[in-house]
Amino acid sequence: MKIAVCVKQVVTREWPLRVDDAGTWVQDRDASFEMNEPDAYALEEALRLKEQHGGEVVVCSAGPARVGQVIREALARGADRAIRVESDALAAADAGTVAEALASAILDEQFDLVLTGLQSDDQGFAQTGVVLSELLGIPHATIIMEVQVSDGQLRVKRELEGGWFQWVSMPTPALLTIQSGINQLRYATLKGIMSAKKKEVRVVEAPADLAAHQEILKLYVPEKSKETQLIDGAPAEAAAELVRILKEEARVL
Repeated sequence: MKIAVCVKQVVTREWPLRVDDAGTWVQDRDASFEMNEPDAYALEEALRLKEQHGGEVVVCSAGPARVGQVIREALARGADRAIRVESDALAAADAGTVAEALASAILDEQFDLVLTGLQSDDQGFAQTGVVLSELLGIPHATIIMEVQVSDGQLRVKRELEGGWFQWVSMPTPALLTIQSGINQLRYATLKGIMSAKKKEVRVVEAPADLAAHQEILKLYVPEKSKETQLIDGAPAEAAAELVRILKEEARVL
């Protein structure tokens, strides 16, 4: 199987986030970055499918030059080669714009399977994979917890609400968005780190006609406040009002 895995570089969870001067994104000039966690699970699933069925795993990422960090990590874990769509404008781009950039780079590769994480840890749209499947003209399934491959067909397990699951059969090529926890992540070995230096990383320019589909007008840290509310009336009436407030306003009951 020829598998593409789309990975995103995000600010590490432990980093103290600060809003930038424009108030539209976080201040990341001196931030620490890591691979988006759901994408790491997508990469692991791709590597396991390759071990079971053979083939090639190609990691794809879009963003400024610094995304080379997560590409090298993916190659060290076992990916065979990489495609990097380079553009500073993609550092904080919306899901549709990122999907267009990735589609332009991988459309001609004719992958049997494209994997993405369910969503990103920074924006959390959960739409990049869905839009990408439309641009590639292939079917997709989301929130995947298990993947089975047999005779060019896929059988995937989707996680629904309330502890329910759904099995879906679909043809290849296809795109799957992978849920965190689908497998146990592997670490890069010293041998993998050394071999990653010799693996191909193809750098392509982002399409010149890329345009944002949405705009962040304001980003801010939620303000915390405290308020004391006195409930008057007879004990029974006050108790009933307290229960109503806890249910309808505080939503703790």
